[in-house]
Amino acid sequence: MALIYIVEDDDSIREIEEFALMNAGHKVVGFPDAKSFYKKLDEILPELVLIDIMLPDENGNEIVRKLRKNADTKKLPVIMVTAKTTELDLVKGIEDGADDYIKKPFSVMELISRVKALLRRTEPEEIKTISLDELVLNNEKREVTVEGNVVELTFKEYELLQYLLINKGLVLGRDNIMDHIWGLAYEGESRTLDMHIKTLRQKLGGYGSRIRTVRNVGYVIE
Repeated sequence: MALIYIVEDDDSIREIEEFALMNAGHKVVGFPDAKSFYKKLDEILPELVLIDIMLPDENGNEIVRKLRKNADTKKLPVIMVTAKTTELDLVKGIEDGADDYIKKPFSVMELISRVKALLRRTEPEEIKTISLDELVLNNEKREVTVEGNVVELTFKEYELLQYLLINKGLVLGRDNIMDHIWGLAYEGESRTLDMHIKTLRQKLGGYGSRIRTVRNVGYVIE
């Protein structure tokens, strides 16, 4: 399951893409323009982006060029979606930094296949250890230590800490954390997240204060 962003101003096409990818098991967020896409990108990075070339506020090629110049997004997998079919247009998209392209009109099966293939090619190696000074999360042992002392965490506490550490320094929205840790099908109260953050802070001792609450947004570990 991957978090995928779709930048497409045609509502009907965007809805088809969203529906197809969600049915394939992915989490999907759609945007009608570059502005809303950039705003969400500052909150959390997806694992793949589908970008239409012809957008109302900015050309898709320009978006890709900006992504490739940014250290945080230069390796972000990108598929261009285009109605332009000349070889020159397609080559330009790849030269600007796109990893693949899909020509309109396309079938749902082609879309899912292209996304699956790109995710497979760009899948990162499993992170064995993540550290924040003397706070160390070891995925091989599934163990957390603070200054060399083992900290006993529940399954969800471990997953939550891991997600925060992978995105350290980045403010994560409450909905994004809930979706990632508890899943889209979770129907409980978001208060669950607050309780897990509370117990996680307590168990981490002095490092618990490194998990900061960003009012009306979510949490960040620094």
